[in-house]
Amino acid sequence: MLSITEPNHSVDKRTPNSSDTFGILIYSPTGKVKMNLAQSIKTVSELKGQFTLRSGMVSNTYFDKYQFESDPKLLKQIAEAMSVLIPSNTDILCGLEMGGIPIVTMLSQISGLPSAFIRKAAKSYGTCRYAEGPNLATRQLLIVEDVVSSGGAIIEAVSKMKADGLYVESAICVIDRQTGGSEKLAEHGIKLKALLTADQLT
Repeated sequence: MLSITEPNHSVDKRTPNSSDTFGILIYSPTGKVKMNLAQSIKTVSELKGQFTLRSGMVSNTYFDKYQFESDPKLLKQIAEAMSVLIPSNTDILCGLEMGGIPIVTMLSQISGLPSAFIRKAAKSYGTCRYAEGPNLATRQLLIVEDVVSSGGAIIEAVSKMKADGLYVESAICVIDRQTGGSEKLAEHGIKLKALLTADQLT
């Protein structure tokens, strides 16, 4: 079920509150809820069939994140809701290629925090970087992802970043499929917070 709260413009929405445990807050400029966020995500992105996930697991349910990421109104509501999951000490939001990029860009607009874009591999031309955007050194970084299954994409990104001396201990995502990703990330010292879990989308 969605927890619906009126916006309080005097409070930093990045401050942890009762929504901190997979909670969902929906804000709108008018203070009225315009849609059921979970149902909207489910309606536009849930596919049934047989799908091989990035982890190699086979599932009969697949969430096509590009369906909700390409809808500007829905993407904005998702970012508004996710903003309460951002730890208060975060300096830079780091979106993973490629599904995390639309989310981190909108989340940066909502939160006022700068964003960086983390490639799967460093490009072979120009700056030859795998991290695009502001200088990440000495900053408190937060990984932003779309859907987490095994946590493999986050683990790979964070491993590269830590090898370069960068500090990452937390990640947030839109959907946690509850297929071991959160536990695997914890083994690598990464705390995951999700806007929605698979159970909340059934």
